[in-house]
Amino acid sequence: MSATPKPSVRPARAQFSSGPCAKRPGWTLDALKNALVGRSHRAKPAKARIKQVIDKTRAILGVPADYKIAIVPASDTGAVEMMLWHTLGARPVDMLAWESFGEGWVTDVVKQLKLKDTRVIKSDYGKLPDLSQVNFDHDVVFTWNGTTSGVRVPNGDWIKDDRKGLTICDATSAVFAMDMPWSKLDVVTYSWQKVLGGEAQHGMLIISPRAIERLESYTPPWPMPKIFRLTKGGKLENGIFEGDTINTVSMLCVEDAVDGLNWAESVGGLKGLIQRSEKNLKTIADWVAQKNWIGFLAEDAKIRSCTSICLKITADWFTGLPADKQAEVAKKVASLLEAEGVALDIASYRDAPPGLRIWGGATVDSSDIEALLPWLEWAHAEVKPS
Repeated sequence: MSATPKPSVRPARAQFSSGPCAKRPGWTLDALKNALVGRSHRAKPAKARIKQVIDKTRAILGVPADYKIAIVPASDTGAVEMMLWHTLGARPVDMLAWESFGEGWVTDVVKQLKLKDTRVIKSDYGKLPDLSQVNFDHDVVFTWNGTTSGVRVPNGDWIKDDRKGLTICDATSAVFAMDMPWSKLDVVTYSWQKVLGGEAQHGMLIISPRAIERLESYTPPWPMPKIFRLTKGGKLENGIFEGDTINTVSMLCVEDAVDGLNWAESVGGLKGLIQRSEKNLKTIADWVAQKNWIGFLAEDAKIRSCTSICLKITADWFTGLPADKQAEVAKKVASLLEAEGVALDIASYRDAPPGLRIWGGATVDSSDIEALLPWLEWAHAEVKPS
């Protein structure tokens, strides 16, 4: 075992999970004291609170007035699948995948919907696929930020303005931390549990006029579950986008979402949120640049995520190990840090290459990232063979 002493400073908050993510700084249960518990979500005050979430979301993110926003069941997964089931099949589909969640949407489209006219454009963890291959006459499904790979698309310039297909974007670990070029995106989904540190289970769905036109002009050949239904008689159910949710929402979760949005406003809105997240990435990048044993899973700085920051051990002693032993060592590092109470839930995702994943979203203070980094050095010394 190493004789490297333990650092003297500990993060004030050790929550670095990539979902559910850290609550906003200063959060306590008192933030929920005005929650409309015991009330119907259809009651006028409850519906107004739900609508408040939609309106604040639009204002902070700068969502265009002709785009519609809804709270839907089953977190980001439900929001994505709702739109895959509703819209796909009208055109050929290009599926982009560079990590596990993108792969999950491939499974939905290829194995569940069984769409034959589908192209899968893939790359390994840590890289982006060749975006120039995308055919925008097709519908395109992709993640903006790969939560399990730490890789994001650098911008929306690769998406054509004169596209004929829809762009369907899972942006759950990107929204509120990265700029969303709304004119390039027809469907955007996310959940409250990521960058604003909200509670899990409910999803957010943002759709463009082009997506609305598809919903009203195309009827898929398969049955549509009730919790997916956005249209009635060939017309959009507009009430869903005004707070009349498809199924019962938790008013505790709604209250927490309002609290998170209020906090977002207090730190400068979208610009302030992005700055906080990018500062966390820079703090880690500056530290990594000084070390010879650790690096980013995404080697290209232009595509590195500022939220799900994925690291890999690059030391020769580690890279020479078989894959199963690498996984054991990486888990040991995460376990040591958890046992010390300085970093919770930072092991890499189960399908990703062995390493560490540190959430750098806006609710994480950069001072806690700074305090964590010497502990990574200590844990590495603990597991390194003598």
